[in-house]
This record gives sequence, C-alpha cells and structure tokens, in this order.
Amino acid sequence: MLKFNAKKQLLKFLSEDIGKGDITSELLPKKNISVRIITRQPAIVAGVRHAKEIFRLKGCNVVVLKKDGSMVKPNDTIMRVSGDAKKILSCERTALNLLTRMSGIATQTDQLVKKIPNKKTKLYSTRKTAPGLRYFDKEAVEIGGGKKHRLRLDEMIMIKDNHIAVGDSLLSLIQKAKKKYKKFEVEVENTDDALLAAKEGATIIMLDNFSPRLVKKTIQVLKNQRLRDKVLLEASGGINSKNIARYGNTGVDIISVGSITNSVKGIDMSLEI
Repeated sequence: MLKFNAKKQLLKFLSEDIGKGDITSELLPKKNISVRIITRQPAIVAGVRHAKEIFRLKGCNVVVLKKDGSMVKPNDTIMRVSGDAKKILSCERTALNLLTRMSGIATQTDQLVKKIPNKKTKLYSTRKTAPGLRYFDKEAVEIGGGKKHRLRLDEMIMIKDNHIAVGDSLLSLIQKAKKKYKKFEVEVENTDDALLAAKEGATIIMLDNFSPRLVKKTIQVLKNQRLRDKVLLEASGGINSKNIARYGNTGVDIISVGSITNSVKGIDMSLEI
C-alpha cells in the first residue's frame, strides 16, 4: 500500500483556498500578531496536528494546548499561533475547516462507541467519505475510538451485491477470491448466504440491513454449524445512535456506520486575534 503524504495533501488544501493570493489580506500593513483557536462546543478534538502543520507550512509559530483526542469544553483554547498577520489569515479557513470537520467526526464516533454495551464489538467507519478527505476522516474516527476498516479498494477483497449482480454467482466469486487472497469479506442479504460464505471460508461476513433479531438468528445458525468462531461478523446498514445499542447486544464483532463520515456536523470553532 502506498504511504499517504499528508503534507502534500495539506498544501493542496491551502492552494485550493488561496489561489493566486489572499488579495484581502494584501490590504493589511505588515504586522506580527498572536491568535488563538477556541472551541465554542464540547468536543473530542481531532486534526490538531494537521492544523498545526498548515500554519507551519506558511512559516507561523504554533503552540498546541489540546492534543488530538483531548476532551474540550466551550471557550477552551486548542492552539496559539503567532507570526505574520497575512500568513496567519491566509491559513485560517483551511485549518479551521479540517479541524472542525475532524473534531465533529471524532466526537460523533466517541458518542456512538459509548452506546455499544459489548466492548468486544468495535465501531468501524466505511468508505463513505468526501473525496480528498478519506485519510483525515478515518484518522478522526480512530481518534474518536473507532476503527478505520479499509482505506482503499486495493486493501482487501469485499464482495458486495453489485459484484454478485455482475458476476456469475456469490459462490463463484468466493472461489475466485480464495485462489488469490487469504482474507476477504462478503456482503450478504440473508442467512442462507451468510452460511454459504462461512462454509466457503470468508474472513468477514457483512450482514447488510439485517434487523437485530435477524442478526441473532444468523449467529445461532452459524453456531449450530460450528462456524461462528471461524468468521468475523459485521452489522451494517441503517445503524444510528437510536439503535446501535440493540445491534451491540447481538454478538456481532463489528458495527459499521457510514454517517460518522458522510453526514458530518462540524464542531463550532473560531480563530481570535
């Protein structure tokens, strides 16, 4: 897997916002200033190290007061930044955008993780992320106490409904996968297909849009066939803060929730001079 170059991506974010130059800040006199970034909401902070790097890329000095993973309350100062006013102001929106988004993801993840009664069951993110932000979104999930799952399509085989629709059958795709890879995941929509996938050696079986009751039934069927301990079971589809506890009580190993990255509500933060 190629190593992600966060610095390169941060430079792209800055370039996207600044364009040919911050023409408004050019109206200002040359002056050094000191600013602070504060939160107006309680949150789990995430993205601090990237916000720091954004300012440092423009030659600003940064002192971090709240590290990634810290719990903060309204009016807490997350970091202080000093340096040329024009440079600081040209970085302001890019740094805040990433910091507020990542903190929103981490906070929502933390809230969901706390609702899962069985601590052996882990919360995973999905690939439902904004283009260009996947690395940062999934890092925020991890800071909030969740797991990343796969970042890219080349990391692991995952046979989903559309693959089955195009391919010959679920069985044929599993057999092809086994010839090349030791680990692979299969998405199923009923108990019979879950049983087939388990018998054929799937590493992970995603129970897509199963009700908690059907999840329990499927687990019992696998136990009866002495297959439960040979696979990881993932519950996915329509899981939210209202029903996640019921899914957590079913005995699945993984709960995946797309909303933590595709329906992000950022934390209210601001830069004050």
